Amino acid sequence: MKILTGNDLKSGAVVWWDGTGWSHYVDDAVDVGDRADEIAAREESSRRVNVPYAIEAVRDDNGVRPAHIKDRVRALGPTVRPDLTLKPADPEIGNWVI
Repeated sequence: MKILTGNDLKSGAVVWWDGTGWSHYVDDAVDVGDRADEIAAREESSRRVNVPYAIEAVRDDNGVRPAHIKDRVRALGPTVRPDLTLKPADPEIGNWVI
């Protein structure tokens, strides 16, 4: 599956395309298929997101997981302080990133 990510233009936060807008949670991301470039161009020109790009990901019982470790770290938040991540109560969070 292909999903879109970028940074919120106002806050700089990592965001994920959810089909109608941008979410802070990777689990909300939807498969954009071959529409990635079209959506990214439209959203960037509308000044809602900065430097959107498509990445490979998989969806399973645990949600959406980006294929590349760089994007897994972006989806999670700070890896040096698990209590500040977007999944602070998950005891297996280290396994999710790697």
